[in-house]
Amino acid sequence: MKVAIVGASGAVGQEFLRVLDERNFPLDELVLFGSSRSAGRKYTFRGKQIEVKLLQHNDDFKGVDIAFTSAGASTTKEFCETITKHGAVLIDNSSAYRMDADVPLVVPEVNPEDALNRPRNVIANPNCTTIQMVVALKAIENLSHIKRVHVATYQAASGAGAAAMDELYEQYRQVLANEPVTVEKFAYQLAFNLIPQIDVFTDNGYTKEEMKMFNETRKIMHSDIQVSAMCVRVPALRSHSESIWVETERPISPEEAREAFAKGEGLVLMDNPEKKEYPMPLFLAGKDPVYVGRIRKDLANENGLTFWIVGDQIKKGAALNAVQIAEYLIKVGNVK
Repeated sequence: MKVAIVGASGAVGQEFLRVLDERNFPLDELVLFGSSRSAGRKYTFRGKQIEVKLLQHNDDFKGVDIAFTSAGASTTKEFCETITKHGAVLIDNSSAYRMDADVPLVVPEVNPEDALNRPRNVIANPNCTTIQMVVALKAIENLSHIKRVHVATYQAASGAGAAAMDELYEQYRQVLANEPVTVEKFAYQLAFNLIPQIDVFTDNGYTKEEMKMFNETRKIMHSDIQVSAMCVRVPALRSHSESIWVETERPISPEEAREAFAKGEGLVLMDNPEKKEYPMPLFLAGKDPVYVGRIRKDLANENGLTFWIVGDQIKKGAALNAVQIAEYLIKVGNVK
């Protein structure tokens, strides 16, 4: 098994290295690719140093079975054919092909079989906020069809990359030192602030991030589910949080929901208000599952339920989800 990582020097690329190692992923050879800025860097994987190669239009992907890409949509579109022409399965972490009809959009806990039908040998990894939400929604959908979802996201600085995390640290230092605040990665200062905009606005007043949650959820769940999202950047470093209201076809009690979440694949129930136990991003960075708490009846909707989730968006929201897709393909014997 020969595996490639494209965008190896980025936050998600580095997470790929950690996840592949943690999960003892069955590979014999690992090759790393990057831009001219990162080519030549060396990273240690399982005791061996691997040098990052420059991503080029050549035959470097000959013999590669699975390629994980996290280098942005424009890079994926430019190099897709180069990566897949010798038979490699491309599992892409960008938004390049997520909504293309001939590219499956996969969350292994929800729709793993979709990965088997890939006409272009490309599988898309959904947006991080969508991934953690649908893992939780699947547990409820198994009880009763979900008609509507309202969701407010609280997205950490790391969702904008490693440099954004560094900027948040620096902004806090600057504020406390009474220095001018550096603002480059976000529209405004994020330290001591919230920014109710992630990505650009579309014609309907929603941002592209919010529309991703609407469109991707429907594609992944093969559902007519309606999703209305409000995405907010918050001054946490890592792990996204979401407050979710669902309307189901029949009423679901909090007790029934707790049981479903406790048994749900990829979920951990953390719901004990009396002991102040609920998911928080500070304590869940680096964890694999999606954590669920604050489960209660929606007071404004007879068929409504509301709950709170937290997940590490670099891990489950990106690298881990992609690696789980690859593990599924290997398990069912569907690589090449």
